Amino acid sequence: MNSSTAQYSNIQHCNNDLSVCTDDGCYSKKRRYVRKDGSCNMVFRHVPGEWLLYVTDIFTTLVEIRWRVMFLTFALSYILSWLFFGILFWIIALANGDVKDPTNEPCVYEVRSFTAAFLFSLETQTTIGYGARGMSENCMLAIITVTIQDVISVFIDTFIIGIVIAKMASARKRAQTVGFSNAAVINLRNGHLCLSWRVGDFRRNHIVEGTAHAQLVQQTAHMTGKVDISYYDLEIQNNHVILATPATIVHIIGPSSPMYKISLQDLRRDSFELVVSFTYTDDCTGILHQTRTSYTPNEILWGQQFQEMLRVNRKHYRVDYALFHQTVKVPLPEISAEEYELKKHSACPQHELQNIRPSEVSQEL
Repeated sequence: MNSSTAQYSNIQHCNNDLSVCTDDGCYSKKRRYVRKDGSCNMVFRHVPGEWLLYVTDIFTTLVEIRWRVMFLTFALSYILSWLFFGILFWIIALANGDVKDPTNEPCVYEVRSFTAAFLFSLETQTTIGYGARGMSENCMLAIITVTIQDVISVFIDTFIIGIVIAKMASARKRAQTVGFSNAAVINLRNGHLCLSWRVGDFRRNHIVEGTAHAQLVQQTAHMTGKVDISYYDLEIQNNHVILATPATIVHIIGPSSPMYKISLQDLRRDSFELVVSFTYTDDCTGILHQTRTSYTPNEILWGQQFQEMLRVNRKHYRVDYALFHQTVKVPLPEISAEEYELKKHSACPQHELQNIRPSEVSQEL
């Protein structure tokens, strides 16, 4: 097994020996703030007017619920509307005497029972029109009821079609086809320590425009159980990307970087989380999407770089996604970017900088 494969097999096992204690118990300090699939690891409690908020924004609520719940909701909306107007037609038939006197001029032809009233309501709303049941000119109340049912039917159809289209075009589905590398890497680029990760579009239709963003999320635990969360923006060297081919997003670990003083040993002990996102516009739908993931310190590989996955032949560029997550070991001092810059600009001969001890084995944190 090569080194990159061995490292990724270790990524699945996180060291959870550091804990934060709260009123609900003790939890690992390394519990993810953002999961690998991009969802936030949050549970909200005691939200004021929670159900009212869901009902007020019913469209978004129905878009977010599961498909089976949505189908059940839509089926009930149709059945209940048929039943409601069927009851109204049955009451109109009773009031007009259509049930007791078959010779009476009816409000609705062939509606002399509740079953017939329900079937008339169904046929009216779905525009089936079998021909046996129909309106007469004798009852203005029945005509008004049919008119109201037709208008409500149009609203229900429009609402359902809009929900289904919005759910099928959900940004979450498109986000699943844009992915990040399993790990981030730290290596040297143009004489500077750099943190980098990969992002790629797995579909053939490409993205119109995309912007990469990264934040360092730092948790500070207090003896009282309180946890403070701090956010530090990372400056991206090439944040505007067109994903015709997979791109490597690079952050130069400079003096303004929150990782400027972090060495390999510090990285092993630290408990921050690197949250990265890619916001883009799809060229087919024109809808704005965002894909997110996070990297814990044990998923940031020191002294590694991504393998080249782009090849050129006579007709086109060839991208090998089998190498999307693969890394190779490269020499890298185990010191922080700050120490590296000091040594690089010190008075010592240039060849001494080259003799700084590299990592014997690129270990995964």
